[in-house]
Amino acid sequence: MEGLHSIILPVPIRAVWEFVSVIDRWAPLVPGYINHEMINDGTLIWEFKSDLGLMKKKIKLEVNILEWKEPDKVTFKLKGLNEKFEGHGYFLAEQCGSGQTKMTGCLAITAKGAKAPIVNALLKTYVPQMTIEFSEAIAQSLLVQK
Repeated sequence: MEGLHSIILPVPIRAVWEFVSVIDRWAPLVPGYINHEMINDGTLIWEFKSDLGLMKKKIKLEVNILEWKEPDKVTFKLKGLNEKFEGHGYFLAEQCGSGQTKMTGCLAITAKGAKAPIVNALLKTYVPQMTIEFSEAIAQSLLVQK
């Protein structure tokens, strides 16, 4: 299940990069955020509450940053630590005009295991909504800093 959301912000690409290049700035913006722990420069453990309608769970994910490509792209993969999830995503910033940046967030998560058909059906709605909420929260933080 994949979510993709783009927003055009009245901030330069450099300001966007300065914000997203520091995980501690945006990790708490994930909907349902509980906490995160940096394991090393490229790995963190993220814990948040998910609300999949009938299923409300605490999810713990290992996030591995695959690429930091300054000033425009961060790619990552996800692995569930307490649930059977796999996923990946990226954050992309594109300069579009003077002092404007198009920011795109992408998140894909798939459940594995015996409950996968049920959970994946719930993720069809949850992942796109979570992607929108997360992208909008980053956008709001950037606008407040401006």
